[in-house]
Amino acid sequence: MPALREDRSIGELFGQLTQDMTLLVRQELQLARAEMSDKISRLTTNVISVAAGGFVAYLGGLALVAALILAIRDLANISLAVSALIVGAVLAIVGYVMLQRGMKELKRVDLAPRRTVESLKDDVQWAKEQRS
Repeated sequence: MPALREDRSIGELFGQLTQDMTLLVRQELQLARAEMSDKISRLTTNVISVAAGGFVAYLGGLALVAALILAIRDLANISLAVSALIVGAVLAIVGYVMLQRGMKELKRVDLAPRRTVESLKDDVQWAKEQRS
């Protein structure tokens, strides 16, 4: 911003202020875009983590259900239905823990563009000072 001269007209000062405000608004929009891009990237990573946890729990269940049910039935000499209930409960617990971990990470993501809001507050204060 050029140094203020005593002989500048109100029109020139207003024009300079308008240019400065336009530049400031553009910079704030760039900051907001960058901040939201970062937050969306982290959110995407956490959503993928939740989905992967659910998928791994599902695959683990498919791969082990038949073998575990049969093994428990043979080892404990219990019915196939009781054996299936035991295996199903264990898989459900593992899947629940994985999903809870992913949900916890999702809750940590703050989507509000806090730096932009703070910067806008500073800009408003600066604009008020320029009018004085």
